[in-house]
Amino acid sequence: MGSAWLLMIVIAIVSFIVQWRFKSKFNQYAQMPLSSGLSGREVAERMLRDHGIYDVKVISVEGQLTDHYNPGDKTVNLSPDVFYSRSVASAAVAAHECGHAVQHAKAYTWLSLRTAMVPVINVASTLTQWTLFIGVMLLFFMHNPFVLAIGVAALALVTTFSFITLPVEFDASNRAIAWLNNNYSVMQTSQEHTQAKDALWWAAMTYVVAALSALATLLYYASFLFNRRN
Repeated sequence: MGSAWLLMIVIAIVSFIVQWRFKSKFNQYAQMPLSSGLSGREVAERMLRDHGIYDVKVISVEGQLTDHYNPGDKTVNLSPDVFYSRSVASAAVAAHECGHAVQHAKAYTWLSLRTAMVPVINVASTLTQWTLFIGVMLLFFMHNPFVLAIGVAALALVTTFSFITLPVEFDASNRAIAWLNNNYSVMQTSQEHTQAKDALWWAAMTYVVAALSALATLLYYASFLFNRRN
């Protein structure tokens, strides 16, 4: 159990560093004007059109770093900092989210699996909030592992979902980078391409540490459960 705690602390530190680095990179590249002068919305619409996708809308949503693609209503949702901005960062993020729309249009296997899991994960996430703490108390005072076992099983589903998210995010970034590299009308200098790739790489790393954090938490509760039962 001590090793699980140590792993969680290490991952928490790494997660903080990665999150800080990502936000720092985003803020840096948000100050870099895009040579083509295109806004995030215009970049997104152009990428969708170039891939023959005409049934997806690009809309603005409130918040910061709230950018996402919604396969349910086929919308690319961009935060105001991305939707209206004409920077390298906004172009990179917009292209990444459109990468998800391209995945959806091509029935990309990992995205389909991830989307199918969402209803189950919503239930599992709610279960973990209640069953883990209560389960630990019952295990301690009543030596009953049943509730904690349910929590660990639910947490295992959430952790699996986190790892399934990784190929989805990396593939969307790869699609975005490939499209940007072939469209010098969007990014007209090699420096812009390098900066966009760097921004998307750090964004991807936030998903990696999130998955590792979920795994560390799972290992902690699982070891706690099985050690107490033994």
